[in-house]
Amino acid sequence: MILQLDMVQTISLAVILLLLGELLVKKINFLSKYCIPAPVVGGLIFAILALILRQTGLMNFEMDTTLQTLTMTMFFTSVGFSASFRLLKKGGIKLFIFLGLAVTLVVLQNVVGVGLAKLFDLDPLLGLATGSTPMTGGHGTAGAIGKLIERAGIDGANSIAIAAATFGLIAGSMIGGPTGKRLIENNNLMKDKDAKHDNSNNDTADNISSDKTESLEKSPSLLIPQRFSSATFQILIAMGIGTIVSALLEKTGLTFPAYIGAMLVGALIRNISDFTNIFETPMTEINIVGGISLSLFLSMALMTLKLWDLAELAVPFIVMLLGQVLLMFLFANFVTFNLLGRDYDAAVLSAGHCGFGLGATANGIAVMDSVTGSYAPSPTAFFILPLIGSLFIDFINIGVITTFINIFG
Repeated sequence: MILQLDMVQTISLAVILLLLGELLVKKINFLSKYCIPAPVVGGLIFAILALILRQTGLMNFEMDTTLQTLTMTMFFTSVGFSASFRLLKKGGIKLFIFLGLAVTLVVLQNVVGVGLAKLFDLDPLLGLATGSTPMTGGHGTAGAIGKLIERAGIDGANSIAIAAATFGLIAGSMIGGPTGKRLIENNNLMKDKDAKHDNSNNDTADNISSDKTESLEKSPSLLIPQRFSSATFQILIAMGIGTIVSALLEKTGLTFPAYIGAMLVGALIRNISDFTNIFETPMTEINIVGGISLSLFLSMALMTLKLWDLAELAVPFIVMLLGQVLLMFLFANFVTFNLLGRDYDAAVLSAGHCGFGLGATANGIAVMDSVTGSYAPSPTAFFILPLIGSLFIDFINIGVITTFINIFG
């Protein structure tokens, strides 16, 4: 039996699973203690149920994921609005350090993948199918590179890469929150952050990104309906113009994420607002709309996971994937955190790097959102990770993978 859901039914199911996830996170101490995102909890429960129904022959689900793409674009557009030049100085040198860390991780992921493949006497190209291709690259890169590896004569590489990306998405979500929690609490970073906040001079960037959000959260009556309308309209305008920008970027022959045009236009609108004061960008409301979009996107992404792909992996590939998780855990805790300054923003970025390095940019942001929701905002982290994830790492990752293919192919 096949149960088909149209796009409205699909997003309605996603909302139900999101609410279920929120309920479970509140009720189950383990989930709240380790900052496991609610969309991951609800979506993964359904993915497991779908696996059981499929394996028993009772039911298969076919879902229209049109709104999954829409909500993803809305979220990244809202992230674009956060890219104020006034915030750029807050990213500072950390922006370039994180880029270097992301590139280093990409190389190490492929070294580990190839090394473990050789250990099990497998073709090194199969190692690449569990390296940065599905991990930092996510499902999109996995689908593209997996087929490329298959054309090089390695049967099943595409299925392995897609399954590995699924595994990475789950693993990144699961280890990111606990990583952030451990780093923040073991290093007493909330105390340091509170002290810095008390001694701050309330500079412009802080007023834009965090103080305003905190004050509005304390005074819900300040949330004005017209500001939500303005926020929604500005996001939709940026998305519309962004489709044109994305189309122009595609003419360069390079590969860009589908949402990059909308994200860039959002950043442009924000900075025009900052420097001209002709109109206002209501950032609190934009962030709320973006947060809702992210939750819906992740809920749909997790509930449509094909977990049965993982069952098709042999023991060597499971070991190779676990090796990638161990690499990411060690790298985030002992390299990312230390080189980014061992402060609160570094801890949040380390948590996000787990989701980002094992899944995708949105996954990393969801992890950071879960961590900051339990502790305090981190505008610097939410500026740096999306920028690196959407503008730089895909180009570099493809280049590194191609180099490895040429060496071992």
